[in-house]
Amino acid sequence: MRPERAFIAERALAQHCAELVRASPPPADLLPQLARCGERLAIVFASALQPLIGGEPPAVSAAPPSECAWGELASEFAPLAANSLLGIGSDNAPLLLSLDAAPIFRLVDLAFGGRGAAPAQLPDAFPMSAELMIARLETMMIGLIEDAFAIGEGNFIRPVRRDGNIDLLLPFEPDIRTAILPLTVTEVSGASWTARLVLPLATLAALLGCAQSGTAGKRTVSRPPGLSAEPLGAVPLSLRAVLVDMAMPVSAIWALEPGQILPVSVARSVPLRIGATTIAHGTIGTLDERIAVQITHVF
Repeated sequence: MRPERAFIAERALAQHCAELVRASPPPADLLPQLARCGERLAIVFASALQPLIGGEPPAVSAAPPSECAWGELASEFAPLAANSLLGIGSDNAPLLLSLDAAPIFRLVDLAFGGRGAAPAQLPDAFPMSAELMIARLETMMIGLIEDAFAIGEGNFIRPVRRDGNIDLLLPFEPDIRTAILPLTVTEVSGASWTARLVLPLATLAALLGCAQSGTAGKRTVSRPPGLSAEPLGAVPLSLRAVLVDMAMPVSAIWALEPGQILPVSVARSVPLRIGATTIAHGTIGTLDERIAVQITHVF
């Protein structure tokens, strides 16, 4: 059967422009941008580490990033390291953060009033005290990465899982092409260690705003008024600066007498707490002949 008239389309058929279907940029274009982000990250990383290390801030430098398959890189990881798999945005685009194990133990020793010594023979797994320090560093690094990469409000980073053994963590498939950004931390004592960011190239492209979707600009999400606004801003909260936190056996507490002297050591970094939650750290000093706390880090 032949139609009595020719069919004419009401409108032109949709066609995808080259910008929407273009492939992800090659590593040669992505790595220089990653290097610039690494330089910004190195600066803020040094400042954030100072309250944990005490004294002068360490020197942090970002090495030029490189690119290879994950299977080639995984064998370079130590048997024990602070490996955290992070997810970016609603799609949980993967990002690996890895810190050497020895500085974790040194930071734990400093936190407990020691001189920052690490065991000569590292254990096979992190103890609970080290896990708590890793969680703290993980939270700190998430904020620093978001700032260094200028991640929009809709593309927040969250922790996914963590393991001291990279083979058990299994962050990526062996054939996934990844970009590696090493950060070298040199402390005033001369101790040197490495923090690594490992990103699949697809994650890196999305992080730098060059994802295959071709979306222009960063997504934003509406947020409620800040806590400084009424009525929340007028709610009083008790803030405590914990100068000394010490444990004593019940027998010693029972034997306390007036005039007895207890030797204590004030930590280099004083936690500020609301209830049981630590919201900031500071150092003790004086202001107008009164004891004061200078804020050095806010969580």
